[in-house]
Amino acid sequence: MSRAHCMNPSTHDSGTPANRLAQETSPYLRQHAHNPVDWHPWGPDALELARRTDRPILLSIGYSACHWCHVMAHESFEDAPTAALMNELFVNIKLDREERPDLDKIYQLAHQMLTQRGGGWPLTMFLSPEDQKPFFGGTYFPKEPRHGLPAFTELLRRVAEFYRTHRAEIRTQTEALMAAFAELQAAPVSTEPLDATPLDRARQMLAQEFDSQYGGFGGAPKFPHPTHIEVLLRRWRATAGSEEPDLHSLYMATLTLTRMAEGGLYDQLAGGFCRYSVDPFWMIPHFEKMLYDNGQLLALYAQAALATGDELFARIARETTGWLLREMRSPEGMFWSALDADSEGHEGKFYVWDQSSVRAALDAGELAVFAPRFGLDQPANFEGQWHLHGYRAVDDIAGERGTTAEEVNRLLDAARHKLLAVRDRRQRPGLDDKVLTSWNALAIGGLAHTARALGYAEAGSAALAAVDGLRRSVWQGNRLLAAYKEGRARFPAYLDDHAFLMDALLESLQLQWRNEDLDWAVALADLLLAHFEDREQGGFFFTADDHEQLVHRSKSYADEAVPSGNGIAARALLRMGFLLAEPRYLDAAERCLRSAWSYIERYPQAHGSLLIALEEYLQPPQVVVIRGPAKECGEWQAALNKVYAPRRLIFAIPNPTPGLPAALATKTAQAEAETVAYLCEGLTCSEPLQSLSALTSLTRI
Repeated sequence: MSRAHCMNPSTHDSGTPANRLAQETSPYLRQHAHNPVDWHPWGPDALELARRTDRPILLSIGYSACHWCHVMAHESFEDAPTAALMNELFVNIKLDREERPDLDKIYQLAHQMLTQRGGGWPLTMFLSPEDQKPFFGGTYFPKEPRHGLPAFTELLRRVAEFYRTHRAEIRTQTEALMAAFAELQAAPVSTEPLDATPLDRARQMLAQEFDSQYGGFGGAPKFPHPTHIEVLLRRWRATAGSEEPDLHSLYMATLTLTRMAEGGLYDQLAGGFCRYSVDPFWMIPHFEKMLYDNGQLLALYAQAALATGDELFARIARETTGWLLREMRSPEGMFWSALDADSEGHEGKFYVWDQSSVRAALDAGELAVFAPRFGLDQPANFEGQWHLHGYRAVDDIAGERGTTAEEVNRLLDAARHKLLAVRDRRQRPGLDDKVLTSWNALAIGGLAHTARALGYAEAGSAALAAVDGLRRSVWQGNRLLAAYKEGRARFPAYLDDHAFLMDALLESLQLQWRNEDLDWAVALADLLLAHFEDREQGGFFFTADDHEQLVHRSKSYADEAVPSGNGIAARALLRMGFLLAEPRYLDAAERCLRSAWSYIERYPQAHGSLLIALEEYLQPPQVVVIRGPAKECGEWQAALNKVYAPRRLIFAIPNPTPGLPAALATKTAQAEAETVAYLCEGLTCSEPLQSLSALTSLTRI
């Protein structure tokens, strides 16, 4: 897959005239611009055509790094007879799930209800032309019948015939589906006092699901589940000062982080994590590398390094930062979305090795430690080749060779450097070079955590540059947009965009105080309350009240590949409320928790981001505001940053900083040469603390 064109080779131009998708910004849609299928982007023109011609809509949803999306494209969408049948029977709409998560959420849920099976990508849905309500669906369909699936062309004929002859039955079914959608959001709002019971139950359930040998939760395919790990780290920290600290929570978190870092899920040469492991050992990944995974995991590894002092976690955070800045940063300072799983038409080809090419690149000393460390002396583990995976411990290799661990690591680093140079000459996986607001916010948060925990200034500079890039690109007319590419910002932003960015701004303000960042966070909070909040039931809808009207306005609470927008919104609003003494934000956060309470009680481990918000509702975070000369403010802040304290926010606001809101303007040193700090818990603040020792004596949590 050519990085320059961001296209899969199976979808390159082969002489077929470009269709409407050529004018789109999505690299995924452009991959299909030369299909013989008469593709439309989602929009009024396509929907009106379906109504006017009374042809059902074939909605195909995918994304650029999706392996099976490429397979279906090659088998069916590039095939002229299949395309002709699609064009005859349907109005065909292609959708990038990353640009339109609102539509993807609706139709993934519809698929699950219609088929009683999990969804995924590519998602293939058939919709009624008059109202876009789904009546049939599936995921990948093969060109020829296999694995119990019908041939795609046969399916097309049967669906079109069913639509033509069973209109009344379809209407009845879609009405029942819409009623089921509404029922999902009808959970009662809690009026009882909120308590820590779900936090305790989540800890128990995660322990039951924990893989004590390889880390992680559940079996294959095995996903990182960042919110699980964060909940456990915070659980350990909350009990660390007690007579019975929860060391097993720390063990579950750190074993998982260690096994992922040593396994094939992690790119052992360049840094950064793949999407998930197909086995329980973290050995062979699905090779796509997504910005949202890496932003979340970057924050976790930085926090774990701070909590434990483990150099492995610090190294992974530094290397993943390096990969983000080297391979994923746009010229405007923001971050691109994904690297494909495929190159040259094969999944993982860019990443795997044969023994001869490794031998040719390394000297004898390097090979002698690299081969046992990463399994090259073991049988091939990926289609006759080797994907690098940590087999032997460095200390064991050092002992066998009669040398030191430091010397083994030196040789390993030299070998990795040489092999990365060889790999960089290969044809690269495709790059999805669109900028997504929500995913960039996760990356900003990860970089900010890394900068503070490790004292890594380059990570902090990159975080602030990304904030500035987003402000220039996706903040227009005091409203937020969801995606940006080639100078064009598109799509009204979703809940995740607002919530994740507000949370990221709170992290960036702890790197460097900038009034404009606080102002932006306040504007985002106000937009959430004005346009997204469910004023009757509490919580936040995924789309704004002035968004395009769709068949369903979703409101979900569970974490998925990214944390729940409701969970991040609740936590960020709590923190904003305590920082600014703003009851509107605190009340909205409480309403959100109450609206989600029945879900949190029943399935606490699936709602990690809401559990974190609940923890900070029950035990308000410490907010430390340091005022005085910039240099000393920074020194005090750096001293506090050396302790893992997830419920603490530390803002160093140098004097003079005019234009602060009232709650912060009152926290000012009496003289510009004096440094003081204020420690607030909830809405109660200390008297000015005039020494770092006085401050640290009160900040123990």
